[in-house]
Amino acid sequence: MRVVSAADIDRVLTFPVLIDALADAFAGGIVAPVRHHHAIERDGAHGTLLLMPAWTGAASTRPFMGVKVVSVFPGNAARALPSVMGTYLLMDGDTGEPEAAFDGTRLTLWRTAAASALAARYLARPDATRMVMVGAGSLAPFLIRAHLSQRPLSQVVLWNHRPEKAEALAASLRQEGLPVTASVDLEAAVREADLVSCATLSQQALVKGEWLKPGTHLDLVGAFNLAMREVDDVALQRAWIYIDTEAAQSEGGDVALALQSGAIAEEDVRGDLFGLCAQPPFRDPDAITLFKSVGASLEDLAAAMLVWRKLGDFA
Repeated sequence: MRVVSAADIDRVLTFPVLIDALADAFAGGIVAPVRHHHAIERDGAHGTLLLMPAWTGAASTRPFMGVKVVSVFPGNAARALPSVMGTYLLMDGDTGEPEAAFDGTRLTLWRTAAASALAARYLARPDATRMVMVGAGSLAPFLIRAHLSQRPLSQVVLWNHRPEKAEALAASLRQEGLPVTASVDLEAAVREADLVSCATLSQQALVKGEWLKPGTHLDLVGAFNLAMREVDDVALQRAWIYIDTEAAQSEGGDVALALQSGAIAEEDVRGDLFGLCAQPPFRDPDAITLFKSVGASLEDLAAAMLVWRKLGDFA
């Protein structure tokens, strides 16, 4: 069994190819049961354990199955550790024989950002040029690169509750040639944005619906439990709402919380990534759109299969 490192994953993946692979996966052929979700009681910041299985369908010419084991410990930031860590096990779909163990943390960063960019492919304005990235954690650079691969973004403004972290990440991304600057004025940045991506652990809404101009696309990636929130009810009420999978209606903040409180109704959720990939909707240029993701095991399997094939090409 091969161990696939973060460096291996970075070496073979590009966002355009990965986004296409996810589009194919959501179009059908992968079985993805409901993930196991367990709360881990600890003194101080509690943790979460996720088990996420998936396998290719019977019609697959090269069947695979896999499972991701993920731990989420928000308090890790104080220990200089990632809040989310994981391992992905890829197996032969006919025999169950283990093929590879992947750096699940890295695989998750790639596939999460790719899923957001896939949704933006259908929901963000084709002429979107200004992006705001809310949060400067490990997902932020991946989300920026993923969205840059799908829209002609010429300006990316980065905001973080700790301004020095936003400045440091923006400087690092500029060294890659990316058009990223930091700002301490979130409201002003959002008011000018065509695309707003949020990846935070905030427990209070950061982005207000009243700030959004017509045609803005909201990409909500953080707020992974019901104690967290990235946008307010007004943002949800103004938006055409889409989710990655049905789980987003009961897990994570924002959409699930607004449904619970009655701020929005189930019929306000217009669709998910399965529907977006099968039949892209008409997009009103002035419509505010919103995509909320909580993660899906089929994304992990599709990404792992792509990496495995690419590694074979490089062998």
